[in-house]
Amino acid sequence: MRRAAFRLPAAAWTAAVPLVSLLALVFGWGRDLPGFAVAIVALCLAGAVLAAVHHAEVVAHRVGEPFGSLVLAVAVTVIEVALIVTLMVDGGPKTASLARDTVFAAVMITCNGIVGLSLLVGALRNRVAVFNAEGSGAALASVATLATLSLVLPTFTTAKPGPEFSAAQLTFAACASLALYGLFVSVQTIRHRDYFLPVVTGTDRGDDRHAAPPTARAALISLGLLLVSLVAVVGNAKAVSPTIESAVTEAGLPQAVVGVVIALLVLLPETLAAVRAASRDRVQTSLNLAYGSALASIGLTIPAIAVASLWLSGPLLLGLGPVHMVLLALTVAVGTLTVVPGRATLLQGGVHLVVLAAYLFLAVSP
Repeated sequence: MRRAAFRLPAAAWTAAVPLVSLLALVFGWGRDLPGFAVAIVALCLAGAVLAAVHHAEVVAHRVGEPFGSLVLAVAVTVIEVALIVTLMVDGGPKTASLARDTVFAAVMITCNGIVGLSLLVGALRNRVAVFNAEGSGAALASVATLATLSLVLPTFTTAKPGPEFSAAQLTFAACASLALYGLFVSVQTIRHRDYFLPVVTGTDRGDDRHAAPPTARAALISLGLLLVSLVAVVGNAKAVSPTIESAVTEAGLPQAVVGVVIALLVLLPETLAAVRAASRDRVQTSLNLAYGSALASIGLTIPAIAVASLWLSGPLLLGLGPVHMVLLALTVAVGTLTVVPGRATLLQGGVHLVVLAAYLFLAVSP
């Protein structure tokens, strides 16, 4: 029996909300919004997040795993990169560390928040969450390598003072990021695709497998509406960012909190999609979304920033401080111990969420 979620969404709220959110973006772009307008934009932002998750699931059901999770991860990250570059071009010296703050926030949210929530939901449902250790381990190793090359090494290089890369070093980091991300995608989707497929258990509801896949036309419409939803999510996040920045300044919080809030908003679609997948006993799909998003965030952002640095004025701070390096090392260590067995309980999910809570607390109170 075909599920309603995979019918042509032409007249559904999931088709109307992205368009309304896009209109709110058009009318609010570049304007100093009053309080009631910010509230409306925030509502549109929330609706666009829910619509993005729906359309991502439609596309994923059409193309299958692991392509489905890759679609959402790459789409969100491409628009996130555009948002970072736009804010850096317009923001002046105070945005010198925005790329670093946002990318690191994305890594912590995906590798601890999304992974932790997914394991928690999967373990609550089946007592033990089961996934492919081979695929998840390879993804985590790639994330750790890219994060170290792009966010840790700039703190220790000496070609340029401060936590910065020289032009040659930034070029190398950009090329290495693109090469490793391209290699990972090729392994995930072609050579070792079976490592990234959900593990079938006796309690798997199998809703997606038994439901008839959407037609090519319905999937294309959902793909278009997914892109519209993501543009609305990121654009409206940018529209409310001045309010966020003002609130952060008035509260006396560090500027890095802005990057954290923006990353939280932008990653909402992937978080909801991952939790829904885990609730259907598809923990591997959730991990694909989490680690794939972290990889895309680094692998696409660093090359984009390298190109943008040609016309960006001022320093480009990429190196992490000691506290964040410790949190990154802890994340990699905990993640390794989580994925190697291919099984996880409530404890592993809780540990990841505690690491995320520590990061968020220290971002507010360094």
